[in-house]
Amino acid sequence: MASSSSVPAKIPALCLEMERLEIGLVHLKDTKVQFGSCCLDTNALRAASGSADFTARIWDAITGDELHSFEHKHIVRACTFSEDTHFLLTGGVEKILRIYDLNRPDAPPREVDKSPGSVRTVAWLHSDQTILSSCTDMGGVRLWDVRTGNVVRALETKSPVTSAESYNMPCTVESASLEPKYGYKFIAGGEDMWIHVFDFHTGEEIACNKGHHGPVHCVRFSPGGESYASGSEDGTVRIWQTGPASTHDDTEAVSANGLLTGNVSVTADEVSRKIEGFHIADEGKTREKEEAGTA
Repeated sequence: MASSSSVPAKIPALCLEMERLEIGLVHLKDTKVQFGSCCLDTNALRAASGSADFTARIWDAITGDELHSFEHKHIVRACTFSEDTHFLLTGGVEKILRIYDLNRPDAPPREVDKSPGSVRTVAWLHSDQTILSSCTDMGGVRLWDVRTGNVVRALETKSPVTSAESYNMPCTVESASLEPKYGYKFIAGGEDMWIHVFDFHTGEEIACNKGHHGPVHCVRFSPGGESYASGSEDGTVRIWQTGPASTHDDTEAVSANGLLTGNVSVTADEVSRKIEGFHIADEGKTREKEEAGTA
């Protein structure tokens, strides 16, 4: 067994701070700060918090010391570090997105004040060139161009979005789907023609399924999560299992977790013929019944 000296000293302290952050109440330097949001930077050296005392704060994630405090005019419900760790993005009840330069913490923040509602979630995308935000009191998410401060796209949802995660993808993604029953993994398909399976909590790729011969434009889990379908530019729809082994051996699924065992492939024309055949057979049965009734 490895000695305790082989474990970096910062790991226990970091785990302790994360445990405290996750329950929403952190005791630092004999003070109590009720947090509405918290996050770590890419290097896990600094933590940020947004709280009900109208502040966003930067903390040393190793020692628990407060490094800086940014005053707001209302409750701060969302905060996140940029990927390069140089900026902090905040949002809250004020309906204003603020960008703080952490290399110049005393400088006034850049403000984007066009949010239609109280900000609930924020995230950096596209190498810190785009901001994603959602509102507490309305559905949908909005994508903002960091350079212009303008909304470049709005995606509508039926209910408010309360959480957003950002993952580095191995290719340009055309479609993604979250496992609906437990929500512990998601799938994504795109230009590389493969179906990637990821752990939702860590973002780690846990499986990769190959079989399509063209870009994948659509993926979707079944309602129970026992299988999922993928549609490709190659004109096929493939059904991949996440449960017991399939009897179909058209294309072997390469799985890192042993769950994805096979797929069923059909072309769009085959689907069309089957549907047409079903209707023809149905009409034939009806016609036979009518003939039997008149006999």
